[in-house]
Amino acid sequence: MLFSYNWLSEYVQGELPFPKKLGDLLSMHAFEVQEVKKQGHDWILDIDVLPDRAHDALNHMGIAREIAAITGKKFVPCKTIEVKAGNDRALSVSIHSKSLVPRYHALVIKGVKVGESPQWLKERLEAVGVNSINNIVDITNYVMLETGQPLHAFDYNKIQGSTMIVRAAKDKENIVTLDDEKFDLPKGALIIEDAKRIIDLAGIKGGKVSGITEKTKNIVLQAATFDAKTIYRAKKKLHYTTQAADIYSQEIDVNLSDVGLSRAWYLVQKLAGGMVIQKIDLYPKKVVPKTIRLDLNYAERLLGVHVEEKTAKQILESLGCRVQGNKVRIPTRRLDLNIQENLIEEIGRIIGYEKIKPVFPLMPIQPFESNKEVIWQDRIKDALKEIGFTEVYNYSFSKSGQIELENPISEEYRYLRDNIVESLLKNVAKNQKRAEHIRIFEIGNIFEKPAKERQMLAGVVTGESAFYEIKGIVDFLLNRLGIAQVQYEETKANALWHAKRVAAVHGLGLIGEISKGSTSRIKISKRVGAFYLDLEKLLHLVSEEKGYRPASRFPASTRDIALLVPRDVKVADVLNKINQVGGTLVDDVDLFDMYEGEGIPDGKKNLAFHIIYQSQERTLTNKEVDELHEKIIKRLEQDPSWQPRK
Repeated sequence: MLFSYNWLSEYVQGELPFPKKLGDLLSMHAFEVQEVKKQGHDWILDIDVLPDRAHDALNHMGIAREIAAITGKKFVPCKTIEVKAGNDRALSVSIHSKSLVPRYHALVIKGVKVGESPQWLKERLEAVGVNSINNIVDITNYVMLETGQPLHAFDYNKIQGSTMIVRAAKDKENIVTLDDEKFDLPKGALIIEDAKRIIDLAGIKGGKVSGITEKTKNIVLQAATFDAKTIYRAKKKLHYTTQAADIYSQEIDVNLSDVGLSRAWYLVQKLAGGMVIQKIDLYPKKVVPKTIRLDLNYAERLLGVHVEEKTAKQILESLGCRVQGNKVRIPTRRLDLNIQENLIEEIGRIIGYEKIKPVFPLMPIQPFESNKEVIWQDRIKDALKEIGFTEVYNYSFSKSGQIELENPISEEYRYLRDNIVESLLKNVAKNQKRAEHIRIFEIGNIFEKPAKERQMLAGVVTGESAFYEIKGIVDFLLNRLGIAQVQYEETKANALWHAKRVAAVHGLGLIGEISKGSTSRIKISKRVGAFYLDLEKLLHLVSEEKGYRPASRFPASTRDIALLVPRDVKVADVLNKINQVGGTLVDDVDLFDMYEGEGIPDGKKNLAFHIIYQSQERTLTNKEVDELHEKIIKRLEQDPSWQPRK
């Protein structure tokens, strides 16, 4: 927010430090100053007021109070005048949404003269980027920037029925604002209506039908407090905001309206004249200052520096607190001061953290306790990265799932995801034109009913041999983790997976090819293979122990065999029979093709295997390999429904 140096100087007794020096002081003790620049006879400070201090420091008096505390000077509040109202009941105000309006405070002023603002007021507003409109509207903007209390002025004579109702908007209501913007109002937005129509988008922008013009004679000067969340949601849904809306949405002090109205009335009387005929103050639940106990011994331990009682009291009172012994009374504008540690932080920052000497803490050195889960996850990531995978991170939200969110960030993300592979497929769809071959993986959570959360490992690859590539990748990964003797079993999976090219990794998850229907739906033009493993179960099986078998010094021989079998035959059953016959001379068996379709009888499938023959003790002759291979074929032929093909 922009602040005028000349304007700030009005609230601090004595001369302020030079503008750039002031910027450095504020950055060291309060808020970061983004820029200090000369503008005519003034200097403008662009100060980044943090959200937790917006309620008291997003205004010139708030920053001036900080400057006074930092420099040890006296804070001088703005001039106000006591509001003495007549007994008229010119306006009836009712609040239909009381929880959304903690306080409604307003004055009905008769006989004002609307005209051009004096030069000093125009210059003040223009210095911080606000255009001058007329003296009444300029006063509302000036007081908001000065005190932090947003105000709004209505033309009293345009309020039909002399009635104002504050309520939440209904469906299909709309308003035209002062800047000629027409808005279809979101349900729940705060509005003010008179006897016949909506006249104000409360807390955000006034309605055109009740705006101040040069013909206005009587006004309603409003300094209300509106619910911060309601204003925030409304401005987000409307994609429209104002400085008042930004201030309201950060939450303001309910008692600030007293200062705001009395200051505004002081300026109205000076610049536009008039007489207050009615004061309205609907304030059902009064907010009073809270008291916090402060232990200076604890403050010393926390800050690491001795703090004199006199110094602590001086600092806290310069910030507006009242100190009596160890009790500190907090001004209601400081919504961020709730516990003793908050007060100690205030003392520390005003003293200056740079004045606190750094001291190394004295503590026993304990051995680091390793997190095995994190270590094994890192090993999984390293193993996959070795073979060309890239790790990705996706949202845990999705278009569909078992658990719906109460407050989704958008319609695209209404559910917590129950399938991590779907997220990876969307990554493939977005990147398939940029890369010929894609290998990506993710470790993330899925959410299932009832209130069940599981951590999963999933990966996808693209390519014509995606299914077989995936099996090799999972074999490699399991081997790296020291997991042996995991079997792959035929299974039926949901429509995401190819009906025939899918297998269960016993007790751990699935591997397979994504179905053509799924890739078409997600607009993927390539064949995609995927694996999907329950990480918790996987980490239960990992082992640090590694078996070692030296590589054989003798050459290996390879033979292929194809086998026509009924569709329900498991690959594991075939592998078991091959290994039983081959014994130690069969070093490895690898399924490299599984086919059903044209040329294959109904109810049948063709399996093709590489069999690697190798001895640890000698070179096998071709005759020995052929004889052993023939034995395996004869063993497979013993089942009448199995038809080996050499």
